[in-house]
Amino acid sequence: MRIRVTRTGGFAGIERRAEVNTSGRRDAAEWHVLAEAALAAGGVAPAGGVPDGFRYTITVDGRTVHCADPCLSEAQRELVSRVLREGA
Repeated sequence: MRIRVTRTGGFAGIERRAEVNTSGRRDAAEWHVLAEAALAAGGVAPAGGVPDGFRYTITVDGRTVHCADPCLSEAQRELVSRVLREGA
């Protein structure tokens, strides 16, 4: 499973992208559960968010959802954090 996160917005407006491929990872099942929960809570249209807040695009194996601060679900917040921290 390929999980890609794009973060835009924020005070500086700098875009950040990261991707994680779960193939061959020991914790792949954990990533899959988290990714499915994040997709289920997302919207198909770009989220409005708040001024200077972050907006996120989450793509998992070709399925894309949008979300924005401060309205991220727990799963979205965790997935975004993990992908931006561990992804390349």
